Amino acid sequence: MRENWHSLREYQTLRSILEGGTTISAARRLGLSQSAISRSLSSLEARIGHALFNREGGRLVPTIEAIELNAKLDNLFLALNEIDQPKLPAKETLRIIAPPSYAHRLLIPHIAKFLTHNPNFFISLEVGTTDDVISGVLENRFDIGFTGVEQSRAGLSLTPFRKSGAVCVMPLNHELAKLDAITPMDLDRQRLIALTSRHQRRNQLEKLVHEAGVSIEIVAEVGTSVSAIELARRNLGIAIVNPFPTIADENKNLEVRTFISPIRYHSYFALNDLQPVSRVARAFMGHIRSFSRDNQFSDRV
Repeated sequence: MRENWHSLREYQTLRSILEGGTTISAARRLGLSQSAISRSLSSLEARIGHALFNREGGRLVPTIEAIELNAKLDNLFLALNEIDQPKLPAKETLRIIAPPSYAHRLLIPHIAKFLTHNPNFFISLEVGTTDDVISGVLENRFDIGFTGVEQSRAGLSLTPFRKSGAVCVMPLNHELAKLDAITPMDLDRQRLIALTSRHQRRNQLEKLVHEAGVSIEIVAEVGTSVSAIELARRNLGIAIVNPFPTIADENKNLEVRTFISPIRYHSYFALNDLQPVSRVARAFMGHIRSFSRDNQFSDRV
């Protein structure tokens, strides 16, 4: 009976194809011919009895069997790296991209804590627009993206980790601060700092104001919630924003009240659905879920 021998070269072939998406890129990584890569892949598929890739548009798309097998191989290759470099173990790198609000208000303290407890990991953080986040993840230039915008794109996986409703942010001693919560009716004749019209939430807010039959004065419009909050802090008017991750536990010179409305927000991990999730990415997402502080304005999903 034929023994089911393990082959390190076959496992290297699998991981190289997963990283590059083609047999050509795998051949370059391993210094082999493309035909040798194809033979190695065929041998591995025959040995385990499953197809590991489907061919789509010139690229090899991993099957669930490939992703599961690769996850099982993480510890093997980590051990091999430690054997090859016992004094300088290779650090696993996590590439993150996020908009400014997530990068500065959420990720910086979490990255510091995560790396303190996991010194063998390395994190690269890039700050960009929401479009940068989506394109960077889809092009496999980043392992995790953070976004609060729902996108439906082939190959993009959005995993929610936080949910919240809208809040009204205003300066101290504002006349509406006496209320426990604020409704669209309460905004009559108020000065508002609005998000620009490219934001879906701007349209939702204008619809709510119109349905309530009230009149508002938009004194400024900005591109981010952070900018709106800072203008509210400087007594320009009221900002209606997503409280996560922009609202800290202590808000100097600010009053924050729940805005009673159907406006809802979610925060997402953005992942490439065609690539396996690395060990360090899984660990960091678990860290974010576990250590993001609860508050009265947002909840974990």
